[in-house]
Amino acid sequence: MVKKILKSYDYTLIIAIILLCAFGLVMIYSASMAYAVQRYEVASDFFYQRQKIFLLVFALIFIISAIIPYKMMQFTKWFQVPMVFASIITLLGLFVFGQTKNNAQSWYQLGSFLFQPAEFVKLAVIIYLASVYAKKQAYINQFNKGVLPPLVYLFVVCFLIIIQPDFGTAFIIALIAATIILSSGMSPKSIGKLVISALIILIPVILVLWATGRLFSAEQMSRFHVLKNPFADAQDAGFHLANSYIAIGSGGVNGLGLGKSIQKLGYLPESHTDFIMAIIAEELGIWGVGFVILLLAYVVLRGIYIGVQCKDPFGSLLAIGISSMIGIQSFINLAGVSGIIPLTGVPLPYISYGGSSLLMLAAATGILVNVSMFVKYEKKYKNKQEQADKKQQNRDGNVFYL
Repeated sequence: MVKKILKSYDYTLIIAIILLCAFGLVMIYSASMAYAVQRYEVASDFFYQRQKIFLLVFALIFIISAIIPYKMMQFTKWFQVPMVFASIITLLGLFVFGQTKNNAQSWYQLGSFLFQPAEFVKLAVIIYLASVYAKKQAYINQFNKGVLPPLVYLFVVCFLIIIQPDFGTAFIIALIAATIILSSGMSPKSIGKLVISALIILIPVILVLWATGRLFSAEQMSRFHVLKNPFADAQDAGFHLANSYIAIGSGGVNGLGLGKSIQKLGYLPESHTDFIMAIIAEELGIWGVGFVILLLAYVVLRGIYIGVQCKDPFGSLLAIGISSMIGIQSFINLAGVSGIIPLTGVPLPYISYGGSSLLMLAAATGILVNVSMFVKYEKKYKNKQEQADKKQQNRDGNVFYL
């Protein structure tokens, strides 16, 4: 039994995740050396050593979530009820105990570590919506009973994140929820009602935030203005994006060489977090960028394939929700670094420095691997057993008794 389960794990997916984490660790060391010395006056490997600790915890969380059957999360109130209340309480607690970073009160400080609860709320939303909509399959198109009630939780957490303010994370959670809803089996009529209801709720909220000056700050509005030409204000609003362009352009096809970035020497802020892809482009060129994008694309597409193959609605929605989260975050980070959309401060999955995002990904991708294992196990061994049982029944049915 154990041997069959071990054979059923998706080792190509696991290898892709390991390669991303290992590559990210190398690039964090390269991108953060100068920043650690100049900004914090610590050893050049400061962020590298901290990321190694995060990766060790990542491995532990990943293994646990890959082993524990994902189905235990669906029908157990002892898991889901505390998860929902804990996510709301931790978000509310930020307004009393939270630390402000990058103009958003989104962090708890635990000693020398910063913890961002909104990262774990992403996974909580995926688990909750996947579970609820899987259980409501029999009446998924009854709007008041099947569609609307689970979205109350989604609205509450998104609102609490928006007023921090952290529009990027709230937008990502909303997109993840939309992906799960579209994959849940709802009819176009129910989805249309849902869109109208969302607009009825969102428009007054947006107007209130606009009237109170909390919708977009001057700094956030400047991120829209610099998209057209960041070099027009390269010393102020366009500073990040202009230096990102310089890093990407300097790398060309082959890059300057690992560790030889110029922009990381104090020119490009957040070079080891939000803009780590710009440093990859500068040092390793299109080959380094392509390597990361291909691995991320494989993880996302493999996750979607797992969701499609899974016959269990909960497992299917879980896999699709987790895959969409990784894909959406990757797109937003890469689009921000390249100036396609305004900068949002969203880290690149598995690659950027940061504990909260990495540990959330550990749990999420561990669950994804667990779903994949069950799909492969049932497809390979359970189906074989069913076929063997049918053959035995046919043989028994062909026996003539005298």
